[in-house]
Amino acid sequence: MRFLADENVSRLVVDRLRIAGFDVASVGMTISGASDEVVLAAATREGRILVTEDRDFGELVIRQRIDVLGVVLLELDRLSNAAEADAVAAVIAANLDRLPGALMVIEPGRVRIRPLQR
Repeated sequence: MRFLADENVSRLVVDRLRIAGFDVASVGMTISGASDEVVLAAATREGRILVTEDRDFGELVIRQRIDVLGVVLLELDRLSNAAEADAVAAVIAANLDRLPGALMVIEPGRVRIRPLQR
């Protein structure tokens, strides 16, 4: 599975996903400073699921129905970067088949998955 990590995603999360065998590109390395719409367009064009900590993406893909393969929204602010990286990698690995076409919200002790309207 291919992912695009938004600029606000910890480098530890990116590295942990790569160690787990995922193809992860980073907005910070490719299109730093891009608008949310440009980031979503890049994810779609490249066939990647967006990983972000920015709640605005939920608004764009749910309410405005901007097309994207999928979004993983991280709401793990209370965790250390290392614990966040481990949690994200574990949740993604356990839910690979549910990621395309969905908004997944990862919170401490809880995962919510909502299908995206196409």
